[in-house]
Amino acid sequence: MEDIKDSEVKRFCSKNILVILGFSSVAAVIALIAVGLTQNKPLPENVKYGIVLDAGSSHTSLYIYKWPAEKENDTGVVHQLEECKVKGPGISKYAQKPDEIDTYLAECMQRSSEVIPMSQHHETPVYLGATAGMRLLRMESEQLAERVLAEVSKSLSNYPFDFQGARIITGQEEGAYGWITVNYLLGRFTQKSGWLYFIPYKKHSQETFGALDLGGASTQITFVPSNYSIESPENALEFRLYGKDYTVYTHSFLCYGKDQALWQKLAKDIQDSSSRTLRDPCFHPGYEKMVNMSELYKTPCTKRFEKTLPFDQFQIQGTGDYQKCQQSILELFNTSYCPYSQCAFNGVFLPPLHGSFGAFSAFYFVMDFLNMTSSEISSQERMVEMIENFCSRPWEEVRSSFPRVKEKYLSEYCFSGAYILSLLLQGYHFTDSSWKHIHFMGKIQDSDAGWTLGYMLNLTNMIPAEQPTVAPLTHSTYIFLMVLFSLILVVVVITGMILWNKPSYVWKDTV
Repeated sequence: MEDIKDSEVKRFCSKNILVILGFSSVAAVIALIAVGLTQNKPLPENVKYGIVLDAGSSHTSLYIYKWPAEKENDTGVVHQLEECKVKGPGISKYAQKPDEIDTYLAECMQRSSEVIPMSQHHETPVYLGATAGMRLLRMESEQLAERVLAEVSKSLSNYPFDFQGARIITGQEEGAYGWITVNYLLGRFTQKSGWLYFIPYKKHSQETFGALDLGGASTQITFVPSNYSIESPENALEFRLYGKDYTVYTHSFLCYGKDQALWQKLAKDIQDSSSRTLRDPCFHPGYEKMVNMSELYKTPCTKRFEKTLPFDQFQIQGTGDYQKCQQSILELFNTSYCPYSQCAFNGVFLPPLHGSFGAFSAFYFVMDFLNMTSSEISSQERMVEMIENFCSRPWEEVRSSFPRVKEKYLSEYCFSGAYILSLLLQGYHFTDSSWKHIHFMGKIQDSDAGWTLGYMLNLTNMIPAEQPTVAPLTHSTYIFLMVLFSLILVVVVITGMILWNKPSYVWKDTV
């Protein structure tokens, strides 16, 4: 009898202990989840801003960038918040009227003051980089170029931001920063890893994109060659980004932006003309325009074609013949000599093309207008056919079809399209097979493709040489695993209680 009583007492105590342990386990799980949710939640967003002005040859654009401060060493976290196009031409056109620069910049700078919170104005850096238009002005007169930059600096210093200076960037810098922008936004600088960052996805190659940039006064090509030595040291750049070394080829062709290339072509063609009328195959049939000789020879890019002619102006009459237009364009590329194993044109070394390329700025704008950015249009014959058809359309028909496009831009799309094809196919040696690797990019993840973001990333030291240390788990993954393992713990405890109290459930089938 006493044994039965002792057994019942022990069973009663065991049950109570199990109940207490069960409730304690559940309480511990609840507390664990609560601590995880409250103590490991993401910190409030600490946002930073940056402003870069792209002072190009034909216009100036202002870009406002935004990023979370705690992630500023990660790729792809900086994004473009807003773009403001400054009304008017490029700053080089203000060489004779520098007192108007303050008014010229006022609207976009005021917009920046409204977009960026006032509390962060004083810590927001402002950079202005001037490109090929100012390089050409400096070639004409270094004094005038310095005067323009001084007025720009004076104007930007009057705003409540942290002005970091205005300078003319080199063509090599422009190409390199464009390459950095494209690959940063595409996330090509970091190795993709598996769960817990311990298992690399070897099948997902992080090979970088090349960069093709076309402006009004210059064009840049930048890429990482494949196991090929760069024979001209001036075209080689060494980078160490996120723990990996890159040897980059880059070259900027000054005077081969689409606007200056057109001036070159006109200066070349008119020197062989015996009349004031230039029948030009790169303009639509029926198009007419008067050009002053003084304006034609104003740029340093046309000096090699300058010739004394018996008239002060001439008239362009369009004929809309793509084939003849291309022949005229190709005469701008000197391929008669090459001091290296292989060249692009004008004796400039160019290694074999490698990988995919992002083509942006005017490459994108022109080809997008001509409906040639689709990956389906991959054959040279189809591209030529489309531009040929466009160029042959009568000017009045074209103008009525695009009433909202400014006449200057609309009239030059025929030339620009033919020039881009000539530059890529004959100048840079893309072929039918490699054309499919060109991706025309306007924006990448809502940020404009171009050199400005790469410029700011470099100057703010947001691209580290070594791979940044990252947390093994993201916040969301951490919470998920905590909840999952807590639930497993609850299930184990409950199962243990059931098995302890009713062992017959387990053993009855085996008896």
